[in-house]
Amino acid sequence: MQPTTRIRIAAVSGGLAVILGAFGAHGLKELLRAHEAMSTWETAVLYHLVHSVVLFLTADRAAMRSGPWWSMLVGIILFSGTLYALALTDIGWLGAITPLGGVGLIVGWLWWAITPFHGREP
Repeated sequence: MQPTTRIRIAAVSGGLAVILGAFGAHGLKELLRAHEAMSTWETAVLYHLVHSVVLFLTADRAAMRSGPWWSMLVGIILFSGTLYALALTDIGWLGAITPLGGVGLIVGWLWWAITPFHGREP
């Protein structure tokens, strides 16, 4: 995948996190309160936004491997996505999928930590 495409995906992901955060705080406030899920929604938004920034900052770095980037993208989708759905629907089994997204995020971070960069070290 081209770096430009990865930058666009990261930017859309970050924008979506902001939209969902605002929508949860305003448009969905009563529904989230009824499900007692405001903190679940806020956790989903926090992890979504933080990891979108990481995706954005690493999207065009030639020295970075793409595997960790993909691991984090899938992690955002599974972790935050299932938390969003759980908060809105109160379908309990979705909570069983959420840790898989967390694993994806952790794997992405650790992959970057242990994998050597391409090219010269600074």
